[in-house]
Amino acid sequence: MSRLLPFFAFLALCGLFGFGIWWNSHHDQTAIPSPLINKPVPDFALPELYDPAKVVTRKDLLGQPYLLNVFASWCIECAVEHPLLKTAIPALGIKLVGYNYKDQPGDAKAWLARHGNPYQVLVADVTGQTAIDFGVYAAPETFLIDAKGVIRYKRIGPFTPEVIEKELKPAIAALAKESQ
Repeated sequence: MSRLLPFFAFLALCGLFGFGIWWNSHHDQTAIPSPLINKPVPDFALPELYDPAKVVTRKDLLGQPYLLNVFASWCIECAVEHPLLKTAIPALGIKLVGYNYKDQPGDAKAWLARHGNPYQVLVADVTGQTAIDFGVYAAPETFLIDAKGVIRYKRIGPFTPEVIEKELKPAIAALAKESQ
């Protein structure tokens, strides 16, 4: 029996290895669950990018659902995602709020001048302090927030047409059903 022990250990390792391969192929490794899902948006007061004397707060955005898109001029993936924000998001009929993250205002404005500005509201978090309350890891990240200010969905990484179709559209449709 003791001679079979290495054989059984080998089989156990093969089983664990096989399970690991199966697990990785069936689960999104970039998905990081947010503890803020179904919780109110953290309180914030951030200046508008183009008019820093104006401050936007959580309360200012209540009343209709919106997407809060975290972006920066230094973010390579933000430039990949940006054309979809300009074309696909308006077709969804939802407000798009830009959240400029850890960026110099001049750099952000130049980036938006070059790539276009799809945002109806645009705030700046130069230090990144408020982003900590949102649990932001990096840019791009996007939050779907309902009319009452509750986070319903979070996407880490850039949107793709497939993600918009399979994740974002159903999440927006669920909000519409809830409000009826």
